[in-house]
Parts: sequence; structure tokens; C-alpha cells
Amino acid sequence: MTKSLRQLWVKLGIPADYADSRHMPVQREAVRLVRVARNPDGRIVRLTPRAAAAWKRMQIAASNDGVALVPVSGFRSVRRQTRNIRRKLSDGIPIGEILRFIAAPGCSEHHTGRALDLGSPDALELTEKFARTAEYRWLRKHAGKFGFRLSYPRRNSHGIGYEPWHWRWQSTGKT
Repeated sequence: MTKSLRQLWVKLGIPADYADSRHMPVQREAVRLVRVARNPDGRIVRLTPRAAAAWKRMQIAASNDGVALVPVSGFRSVRRQTRNIRRKLSDGIPIGEILRFIAAPGCSEHHTGRALDLGSPDALELTEKFARTAEYRWLRKHAGKFGFRLSYPRRNSHGIGYEPWHWRWQSTGKT
């Protein structure tokens, strides 16, 4: 971990042993990104080129099966992750509670440019409701073929709450 990241954690009240205790490595921030879509709020969703290519293949396959996967969020910088946490702290939410649902700056898979938060036309908000959609069922069955995996299932070793919408590309998969 870099000295600046360690200092940031101190300022935010994040425990020094966070990464080790949560089995969450510090993630390298992506440098080369490509646009894959606009999310429902109009923000650009970006991924690394290889993750973007896998995403496009997966999105086409889902569409061919009548399933509409909606990208809600992709790459997120350390700076943006920090702003998200500071906003929650200013709302009076304790850091321990925040870290149950948001990875510490530096540890988010979104920093890699290989993570996507996905929704469906009927479940655009990032809640457990997504787990009851056809899109989620399709992902559970097919995402691995494209190199994507669910990062935070129930009772995951990272201590992050269940996030059925959060999928990370890790390889080229079978396609």
C-alpha cells in the first residue's frame, strides 16, 4: 500500500489492517479505458478494452436470449470512491457501516476497470431486488462463459454485503 493511500485511510477512519482483515487487496487503478455505454443517469460507463470486449459479447448473448442487461456503473477512480465515502460520513454514517457496502478507496474492484454494476429495466437501483430478475438468473447461468463472476455473494469472505449486481471480469472465459 502506498503512503498516500495509508494517509487517506487514516483521514477517513479506515482501520490500517482493513485490506488484510477483509482479504481485499489494493487494486491497481486502470489507465486505459473505453466507453461501453451510458448508464440510465446519462453517465459514461467505461471498462478496460478486454473487459469491454467481453462485456459486449455477454450483452449480445443476453439480448439474443431476450434478457436486457443494463450497465449502471463501471470504472470508478480512487478519488471518486473517496468522495462517495466522504459523502456518507457527512451524512452521519459510521465508517464501519459504510465499509459493509463500499470497499475502501484503493480496494474497490471498480478501480481495475473490470467490474460492472448491472441492472435490468425493472431493477435499475442497486439493491437485492436485482437477484429476483431474469437478468440475474441469466448472469448466474451464463456470465462465467464470458469471464465474469459475482464478486460479493452472500456471506463472502470480504465482509461486503450481498451485491447481486456486481460482476467482475477476470479472464476471457470460454468465448
